[in-house]
Amino acid sequence: MALGQKIELVTQRVLFTSRWLLAPFYVALAFCLFILMLKAGQHVLHLIHGAISSSESSVVLDTLGLIDLTLTSSLVVLVIFSGFENFVAQVADDSDANRPAWLTKIDFGGLKLKLMSSIVAISAIQTLRVFMDVNNVSDRNLAWYVGIHLSFVLSAVLLALSDRIAGHSSAKEEDDGH
Repeated sequence: MALGQKIELVTQRVLFTSRWLLAPFYVALAFCLFILMLKAGQHVLHLIHGAISSSESSVVLDTLGLIDLTLTSSLVVLVIFSGFENFVAQVADDSDANRPAWLTKIDFGGLKLKLMSSIVAISAIQTLRVFMDVNNVSDRNLAWYVGIHLSFVLSAVLLALSDRIAGHSSAKEEDDGH
């Protein structure tokens, strides 16, 4: 084997193995789930503590905060599993009964769309929270919240359209034999 081929083979192995450098990031995200769980516990305790004395809008705002934490946690789980599966290694064998069905069905394009959809949902919850407390929010801040939310919505629509166009282009190329 020539020296150039050996260098190429070693380089390929190093690059292929470097994907494992992502694993600590996914472990860190799993730790973030624990922190989000603690914050959710705080929300629940706050809801229980003020159940009788709190106003209805206060309870709704706290509930929206809990929904926001839940959506964020779900987003983190989605990134952990599908990211690890797509970029590092298979998470579990197919015989695992607890394995979520979506785990192997989400490719990188699907992950991007799910991430963007989750971000739009989280932004919608935040915007709704602001609307629920509109008496304590300046018009300027309200406009910023709505503008930011609309930019997320527009980004999600454009991402979905670009993925759809790219999907149709690659499907057409396969049909044409390219």
